[in-house]
Amino acid sequence: MSDREFTLDDLRRILRDGAGADEAVDLDGDILDAEFESLGYESLALLETSSRIEREFGITLDDDTVTEAKTPRALIDAVNSFLVPARSS
Repeated sequence: MSDREFTLDDLRRILRDGAGADEAVDLDGDILDAEFESLGYESLALLETSSRIEREFGITLDDDTVTEAKTPRALIDAVNSFLVPARSS
């Protein structure tokens, strides 16, 4: 279990490592509120991303959490909501 916060930089790294990056998309730009689909990441890529997040941060994300997170901001908030209770116990 991780004792650190999940950040946009973590997400960028995991997206690149797991699913690659579309050359037309600048992941280093302002992507917090861009929909994953417009960034070139569909459901299969997001499932791989969630698996990598789970392994690295020692949490379990349910499928609904991942599919309902349409933007990087939403996914980061969801991941951190799983990390906060883990840190306080």
